[in-house]
Order: sequence, then C-alpha cells, then structure tokens
Amino acid sequence: MSGKPVCIADFEEYAKTFLPKSVYDYYCSGADDQETLADNVAAFSRWKLYPRVLRDVSVMDLSTSVLGQRVTMPVCVAATAMQRMAHPHGETATARACQAVGTGMMLSSWATSSIEEVAEAAPGGLRWLQLYVYKDREVTESLVRRAERAGYRGIFVTVDTPYLGRRLADVRNKFQLPPHLRLNNFSSSDLGFSSGKDFGENSGLAVYVAEAIDATINWEDIKWLRGLTSLPIVLKGILRADDAKEAIKIGVNGILVSNHGARQLDGVPATIDVLPEIVEAVQGKVEVFLDGGVRKGTDVLKALALGAKAVFIGRPVLWGLAYQGEEGAKEVLQMLKEEFRLAMALTGCRRVEEIGRTLIRRHQVLFSKI
Repeated sequence: MSGKPVCIADFEEYAKTFLPKSVYDYYCSGADDQETLADNVAAFSRWKLYPRVLRDVSVMDLSTSVLGQRVTMPVCVAATAMQRMAHPHGETATARACQAVGTGMMLSSWATSSIEEVAEAAPGGLRWLQLYVYKDREVTESLVRRAERAGYRGIFVTVDTPYLGRRLADVRNKFQLPPHLRLNNFSSSDLGFSSGKDFGENSGLAVYVAEAIDATINWEDIKWLRGLTSLPIVLKGILRADDAKEAIKIGVNGILVSNHGARQLDGVPATIDVLPEIVEAVQGKVEVFLDGGVRKGTDVLKALALGAKAVFIGRPVLWGLAYQGEEGAKEVLQMLKEEFRLAMALTGCRRVEEIGRTLIRRHQVLFSKI
C-alpha cells in the first residue's frame, strides 16, 4: 500500500506486511478450505440495491439503538481475541476508538486486556462482553459478574464453539500467544493461555478450547445464564430459524447471525444469505444482528435492508489497530460510517428507519443451456 488507506482492503494490505506471519494468519484465516471465508464477503455482491431518487438527502441521521443503547451508526465492533498481538494497546485502544466514534464494542473473553482495564480505558463507552461457557461454571459466572460490576451493557454468548474449528494456518504455525502476552481475564497460566506448555503439532488454541471450554453446552446452559443475570443476552452463532425460535422461548434479547468469521465450520452459508430466514423466524420479538464479511458501507446498508438492527465488524478493526493503534481503529470506523452515509444518501434514505426490504433484491445468476 502506498499513501493513506482509502478502503478497508488497504488497511489489510498494510497489516499483512507489518504483522508477524503467525499473527496475521491467526487473524485472517478461516476453517479448512476457507470456502465460507471467501463467501462471507462475496455473498454481499449477490444482493443488489434498488435506489429511490428525489428524496432530499441533504440532512441525514445515521444513529440507531442496540439493546436499548444509542449509537451514532449501526456499525459496532465484534469480539476479536488477543488484540495486543496487533498493537501494544490492543483492546483498550479499540475501546477508546469506539467511544470517540460513538459506537459499541464487544470484548472477547479471550482478550489480552481485562474486563476492568477496558472499562477504565473508555469509561464513557458502550461495552458488551462476549462469553464462552467454561467447564468450570464458576469461571463463567465470574466473568458475568465482573462485566456487571464494570458497567458492561450485555452478554453475547458464543454458541458455535464446543470445539475449535480446524484452521490449517494455525496448525502449521503451531499457534501460541507471544510469550509477553496472556489472556488477561484469567489468573491461572492455563486459562490465561500462557503456561508455555508444548501443544505438539496442533494449534495451541485448539488444545486450550478442548481442555477449558465445555463441549456439553446446551439450551439448559442458556437458561442458567438467563437466570444468572438481568443484563441483555444475545446468542452469537445462530444460522438456523429453528434455533432462533428456541432462543426466543428461553428469553434471550437478541440473535447475532454469525458463522464465527468462517472460522468454525467450513461450508456453512454466508451470514448475509441466512439473515432473511432468521429475521422472518423471530418476527420482531428480538433484535437481530449480523457479522461476517462486512467490508463496505453498502454491505451495512444491505444487511439493514434485510432486517438486521446493526452489523458487527471484526477483522477490519484489527487491521486498523495494526496500522495505527487507536487512531487506525478510529479511521476504520469513520471510513465505514462515511461509506454508509453515502450509501444511504444514494438510495434515498435520510434515516436508518427508512432502510427497508424494497431497497434490495437477490441477483439471479442465469446459466446458458448451450
């Protein structure tokens, strides 16, 4: 990349040259053959926008609410683990960038900055905690209680990771955290992923998940969490209508349509293609969000037109951190905000509430019979 980044791809190009190979590979890779990884991005091109004209878009309002909290745009930051591999300030830099832009941040349980450190870094910011269910339920409960005390406004429970997906680059690299870092939400070296143990020929994180995360997780655990906290609960990793309906019965407050950035099971659909089915299934009873493949302002618009309340971005923020820490993350968020503003204007939408299903149609690819 030469000069200032002008699109999200420019930030990634810089990160690829700047970050150590094992770190870039960890952030960018998907599961197995990475078919879904490519499709998460490509799928947005299968949906075409049908703009309205002559709507006076001289004054616009991009703001919306997420779980009852106002944000300046329907673009929030998803949980991505171990951000201090991208920049020394990691998650605290991301939190400050989100606070400056006026949007929310989901903090990973596997952060290299603690729940409390992130809260202190951006005390006026909107934060949620991403949660894995550990075999030791006291560990899980402790994370929830700490989030409550630190002013987090919701819990996003990852439901698609009873085991870690097979990420070939991490296996080849025998991925481990750099020795100067640890998962700062945990006191023990084993849970902190900093024991220095030999993980053999596997990805160290895959071994960590097998040893620490509970593969027996089921709907009863979601009921347990619902009874544990009054904070809003969102299930992250739903791709089926029947699962979404079951979640509503239990009393969750939202669904995040997600395939874990294509890092768990390869061959699943792109999230934008699944979104309409989930939106129809929940019938407006809970908020629906989307992550996976969002790289442009038009992607944001398409997701909202298909019924998402907001989108969450992961990798683009990591590329921004690698580029220039807090300022780089802020640049990424501002870039998407301005791209989204332009997309709204060019489709005749003055407010987020005016974005609807009539703006979008799935493009039918015609094949020749010859």
